[in-house]
Amino acid sequence: MDYVILAVAKVLSIVLNLYMWVVIISALITWVNPDPYNPVVRFLRGVTEPVFAKVRQYLPFLNISGIDLSPIVVILVIQMLDIVLVGNLTRLAYGLGM
Repeated sequence: MDYVILAVAKVLSIVLNLYMWVVIISALITWVNPDPYNPVVRFLRGVTEPVFAKVRQYLPFLNISGIDLSPIVVILVIQMLDIVLVGNLTRLAYGLGM
């Protein structure tokens, strides 16, 4: 059972890191004028915009002079989840193995 929990922790870490890079790329792509019909742009917006909208809904002060800081909050939350969830799952897996 400890290997299953460790595997879940590793997969969760990979998924969180992958989503963090998607958020970073999505934030960087807004600095240029991308084609809204490009499949890559549509995918990035479709994956990140619902999360950004929730952050903007709860923290409306993150839009400062037209600069949207919600990607920074999302990255911080992803990092916090990575540290807390993956760390605790890993610790649990190693605790069961002893």
